[in-house]
Amino acid sequence: MPIDPGLLTLSQWLSPSYPLGSFAYSHGLETAMTQGAVHDAGSLQLWMEDVLAHGSGRADAGFLWRAYRAEKCADILRLDAEARAFACSQERQREAQRQGSAFVRTTNAVWGLTLPDVVLPVAVGRAAALQGIDGYDAAALYLQSFAANLILAAVRICPLGQTEGQAVLAALSPLCQRIAQETAEAEARDLYSNAFLSDIASLLHETQQPRLFQS
Repeated sequence: MPIDPGLLTLSQWLSPSYPLGSFAYSHGLETAMTQGAVHDAGSLQLWMEDVLAHGSGRADAGFLWRAYRAEKCADILRLDAEARAFACSQERQREAQRQGSAFVRTTNAVWGLTLPDVVLPVAVGRAAALQGIDGYDAAALYLQSFAANLILAAVRICPLGQTEGQAVLAALSPLCQRIAQETAEAEARDLYSNAFLSDIASLLHETQQPRLFQS
C-alpha cells in the first residue's frame, strides 16, 4: 500500500535539511548545559519531558492545532500575535519568528501557497490544513522535530554521543504523540507554558558569553 503523501510532505518540512536555520537555536538548553542542569542523557530526557509536556512544546502544539482549524487569514494573524506573547524572551521570539519566516518563504515558493509571515507552529498548522495533511500527524511530527533539534544541540555541547541522543529521542516519541492528541481541541484558555526553568535559561542566555547558539 502506498505511503500517505502527507507524511512525505511533513517529513520534508520538518527535516533538518529544510532551510529553517533550526541548527542555530538551543531554546535555552545551552544555558542549562553550561550551568550543569543538563549534563547527561538522563538529565536531558527529564529536561525535554518538562519542555514538551508543560512548556513551549505543549503551547506550540496547541497553536499548531488552532491554526489548523482556523477558517480565515485574520484568525491566523491573531494566533500569530498570541503565540508571540507566549515567548518568554526576546531570543525565543526571534527563534520562532525567523524559523516561521523561513518556513513560509520556502513553502510558499515550492507548494504555491500564500501563507502569511507568522511564527513556526502557526505556519506549520496552516500549511498542513491547506495541503490536506492530517492534523494529528502534523502536531506529533512537529513535536518530534522540535525535540530532535534540541537533542542535536545537546550532542554538540554535552559529552553525549549520537546513540545516546537517539535513545532519548526514541523515549520521547510516546510523549510527542500524547501531547499531539491532548492539544487537538485546544482553545486559548487551554494553553499554558509552565516549564519555568527552561524560560529562565532562555532569559539568561541573552547575556551568556561565550555561546554557540542564538537562543
